[in-house]
Amino acid sequence: MKLGVEVLLSNPKMLKSLKGKRVGLVCHPASVDENLQHSLDLLSKKIKLSCAFGPQHGVRGDKQDNMIESPDFVDPVLKIPIFSLYGEVRRPTAEMMEHFDVLLFDLQDLGCRIYTFITTLLYVMEECAKLGKSVIVLDRPNPAGRPIEGFKMLPGWESFVGAAPIPMRHGLTVGELALYFKDFYTMNLDLQVVKMKGYSPEKGPGFGWDTKRPWVNPSPNAASLNMARAYSGTVLIEGTTLSEARGTTRALEMIGASDIDFAEVLLRMKKKAPQWHKGVTLRECYFEPTFHKHVGKLCHGFQFHTDAKSYKHDQFKPFRLTALMLKVIREMHPKYPIYRDFAYEYVRDRLAFDVINGGPALKDWIENPKATPKDLDAALAKGEKSWAKERKKYLLY
Repeated sequence: MKLGVEVLLSNPKMLKSLKGKRVGLVCHPASVDENLQHSLDLLSKKIKLSCAFGPQHGVRGDKQDNMIESPDFVDPVLKIPIFSLYGEVRRPTAEMMEHFDVLLFDLQDLGCRIYTFITTLLYVMEECAKLGKSVIVLDRPNPAGRPIEGFKMLPGWESFVGAAPIPMRHGLTVGELALYFKDFYTMNLDLQVVKMKGYSPEKGPGFGWDTKRPWVNPSPNAASLNMARAYSGTVLIEGTTLSEARGTTRALEMIGASDIDFAEVLLRMKKKAPQWHKGVTLRECYFEPTFHKHVGKLCHGFQFHTDAKSYKHDQFKPFRLTALMLKVIREMHPKYPIYRDFAYEYVRDRLAFDVINGGPALKDWIENPKATPKDLDAALAKGEKSWAKERKKYLLY
């Protein structure tokens, strides 16, 4: 398999088209080739890079938690400005835009609507469209594959974790999403996607991720392919008082709490919706966060295992399983304070859990004692089916 950046670097015609132009690059720690060489270094040897941009967590990926901002700086080797798109601004300013003619976008995504790199993609596309700048997306794999799951974000719920009305697990690459964004938001933009070669999203064992390639964390807590696959479910826990295992080495692969019996939770989950447990193993476990929620307390919970023999890519339902867990906890503990009250990605007028979900429907299902797994299936199916049809024309592979 060849990544978009590798295809560009091996194509003299593409490189020639960039000669004489000032080229900007959106990148982060996972912007590497198969030999783990960074795109900044590789591209600077072939074309004139005039600036670079870093998304949430920074170009270096050093910011551990959410909502920790990064400053601008000058690259000590290339001597070019590195602008933060997660600092004082989320969109490139007019001053930043003056530094380039063409913008290359080379971020590794996780395939989840909540992951802010795709919102950064939308924002830079919109700003480039306003000023007649060109955007070239250097495509990368979606490690969560093609499956679709979760509610489509409702109109009016747009935020930095909600770029467009797509499901939580959308099943597109960043290049395919760029084509969708341009169409959906009717942008007059010079957009090019440098396709990958040999990308097979339906083929195991990686289902789009080449397992022979080393994994580089696109953000500090995205530590594995297993995490990427589970993330469209486990990210919901960021809006709760439960722990998503931040402060451990397996953040967003494990879920738990210091005051809940998860042996009972798992037992009830399997009885309530055995059909949602197909294709994955949930392993009961214990962990103690060294920071963040439940810090220093022994938490009981479970870990998603997509690395087990039981894994079936097309049957795995992380969103439904996480929702089911919360439903069971509500039934076990009617007064348990599930929802965390804080400003999530600077949205202050809505419940963080609803911002993450893209609307109130999931919380309503959890809190309704009469609502069943079949009801959630029916509610989700409508949006999942419509997105499956809608996204077809943007599929490049």
